[in-house]
Amino acid sequence: MLDRFYRQFEERHRGPRHEIRQRLSAYLPFITPLRELDPTAKALDLGCGRGEWLETLADVGFDATGVDLDAGMLQACHDRGLNVIKADALEVLARQPDESLVLISAFHLVEHIAFGELSELVGQAQRALMPGGLLILETPNPENLVVGTCNFYTDPTHNKPIPPTLLAFLPEYHGFGRVKIVRTNGSLELTEQRPLQIADVLGGVSPDYAVVAQKPTANGQSCQIDAFEGSYGVDLGSLAMAYDQRLAQQFEHLHATVEQLSQTVARHDAIFQRAVTVKRRLRHSWLGRFIAWFYRPRN
Repeated sequence: MLDRFYRQFEERHRGPRHEIRQRLSAYLPFITPLRELDPTAKALDLGCGRGEWLETLADVGFDATGVDLDAGMLQACHDRGLNVIKADALEVLARQPDESLVLISAFHLVEHIAFGELSELVGQAQRALMPGGLLILETPNPENLVVGTCNFYTDPTHNKPIPPTLLAFLPEYHGFGRVKIVRTNGSLELTEQRPLQIADVLGGVSPDYAVVAQKPTANGQSCQIDAFEGSYGVDLGSLAMAYDQRLAQQFEHLHATVEQLSQTVARHDAIFQRAVTVKRRLRHSWLGRFIAWFYRPRN
């Protein structure tokens, strides 16, 4: 019953297949150079679920195998002819020969396991990857305050959120070379909105992120992947700074408006004072006295 509940939960909250595949295409610049590193392009996807990533890998020529414990999820993979195994992900990873894979991935798996298992996963991935190979770990982004304090706990099988700096340190600790934090599924145009709202700061940070780590080659160099040089997604610091800048601009505009109004009031006051002076002088002049006499009340 729990498995059936979780499958229906995933169908509602994970999103349709075409949408997930579109999101996953963000990783193609990282993985396409791996085909030059190893023509066989053997890949292992841990916690493959419905197989959207496996389909993406197949489309670009990878020989990918998926692993999951949920038979219902795997049925969707079987229906599409994908190569999948019903087994524990860590156990399958531990059975892989040394330096036999060019890509190991896990999308929304690491937040379900304990930290010790996560560390073991990263260590086993470093062993099983060939030099220059990639590890991709995607998980909900707790920098997004709505995700970190609310949406993350909507899934009853989640353990706890993992900060990007912690997840990025694990591959470094286990001997990976290049490590990149890739924030995903956020709107880069958000920081250009006018005006930026406080709700954007709370929930506008990229809701997911991945750590992409590359195993160094024997000489300490890595297969050239230009995507490591890119900038990805929306982080909390830049979004909060953009919000502060918007407030500062609004304050400057308000200050300038008040200053203009003050100057206008001062000019009007000066005109009024001159009019009062002119009236007073006119009243005591011969012309003023004549006007007063001419318009005097008559019985």
